Amino acid sequence: MSKNIVVITGSPRKKGNSFAMTDAFIQAAEAKGHTITRFDAAMKTVGGCRACETCFQTGKACSFDDDFNEIAPVIETADAIVFTMPVYWYTMPAQIKAVIDKLFSFCVAGKEVGGKECALIACCEEKDLSVLDGVRIPFEKTAALLNWKPVGTVLIPGVHQEGDIQNTDGCGQAAKLAHAF
Repeated sequence: MSKNIVVITGSPRKKGNSFAMTDAFIQAAEAKGHTITRFDAAMKTVGGCRACETCFQTGKACSFDDDFNEIAPVIETADAIVFTMPVYWYTMPAQIKAVIDKLFSFCVAGKEVGGKECALIACCEEKDLSVLDGVRIPFEKTAALLNWKPVGTVLIPGVHQEGDIQNTDGCGQAAKLAHAF
């Protein structure tokens, strides 16, 4: 069955390792017949949540008009969400963190977005797999809070320079993850 999948990336490096895995995932998902909508958070203007709790009261997800208002309706109608990112200073990059923080708007407004599938694709420079806990744990907690079903994670340590991912099975794992949907 074809699904509408939203892919939200967190890297500002268009030729970086997490983008390579993202592309592998998207190609495999599209080959399975899924529809992909991609948002590159680093190329969007999304400010941090201001906790004003006026979400959706203006007809838009965020009362402070930024690109999250473009992303939110697509998330709301999607069947699945995939977050892809590198680790920046032991956590997720600020660009994608702002998008994830603003998912709070669905909770404030009482919007039912539960039941969606979700996945995480991430990489880091250090070889220690536990460094990826800084993105894995928030992903798991976000999924639990929103009542989303995690279908898989691809966590690849030990990559930094553009192209390092080609020395791992990261792109293969990302492509295989597409079959979980």
